[in-house]
Amino acid sequence: MELTNSFAGLDLRAEIERLRKERNAVILAHYYQKPELQDLADFVGDSLDLSRKAQATDADVIAFCGVRFMAETAKILSPDKIVVLPDMDAGCSLEDSCPPDQFAAFRAAHPDHIALTYINCSTEVKALSDVIVTSSSAETILAQLPRDQKIIFGPDRNLGGYLQRKTGREMLLWPGVCIVHEAFSETELMKLKAQNPGAPVAAHPECPAVILDHADYVGSTRGILEFANAMPGDTLIVATEPHIIHQMEKAMPLKNFIGAPGADGNCNCNICPYMALNTMEKLYVALRDLTPRIDIEEGLRVKAKKSLDAMLSMASATVGQGDLGPTPFRVVPVTGD
Repeated sequence: MELTNSFAGLDLRAEIERLRKERNAVILAHYYQKPELQDLADFVGDSLDLSRKAQATDADVIAFCGVRFMAETAKILSPDKIVVLPDMDAGCSLEDSCPPDQFAAFRAAHPDHIALTYINCSTEVKALSDVIVTSSSAETILAQLPRDQKIIFGPDRNLGGYLQRKTGREMLLWPGVCIVHEAFSETELMKLKAQNPGAPVAAHPECPAVILDHADYVGSTRGILEFANAMPGDTLIVATEPHIIHQMEKAMPLKNFIGAPGADGNCNCNICPYMALNTMEKLYVALRDLTPRIDIEEGLRVKAKKSLDAMLSMASATVGQGDLGPTPFRVVPVTGD
């Protein structure tokens, strides 16, 4: 989206506040958004937690400062609300790695498998899945499935591999990765650890195994924040998208947070280029014009919602709150209908 210099002299924050009230809008910002977007949001958090919080409001408009699959999830859960995304080009490498037609063919080739699918995927792939999982709910959901149940896990092979190692469950892994978490360097991380002896490492499970092997804590963005708050020391090395450090510094100003470096120790490759597309100017335009708007065909939305509902039935308390223990639940594989 190209923006001109027409915003010169405009108090964007004041204008966004005005439009928020006029539109009866709720503004959501993921932890990976720029600090200025986090600071004006009504809610800051993980993607599914944000969508559920927006669903519970009486807002007419959801402005989602995140990426496209997150805004689509909000629309799936809140079909009667207008959902806007500041920049429709804000995609996700995991979503891009899993085209729906290829995923459908993979499912058809393995009819005895159910599909546990990471929430970082398109609405179409959600509709082809049995249960959507988040990084905090996946282990809880796996524990409820029979040991002999065959499983496809996609699109993140790193998260799937982590779950395999931790639980001993064999799964067919889709070969997708997050370009941000894949960029972390084991060599540079070891240098950073040597420079900060005793500092623990907190890592997101989208990281490769060579990074997770050095982590003292592996968990979702919310889980990493909670670990940072509870840890006894004053320095933490953070192996996920570095904009989460903004929330850490606000909540824990006396602690020191260091972002894990990328491949050469200096590059900005650990900053999500898709999240970075959203700006204050684009948020203002989205609220002003109610576009770019997320629209989902109703039949597709209903199919996608089934896999989200399955997750919430099995692990609802994991959404923004921590894990829920196993509860009885039977998964019926998706049919072609």
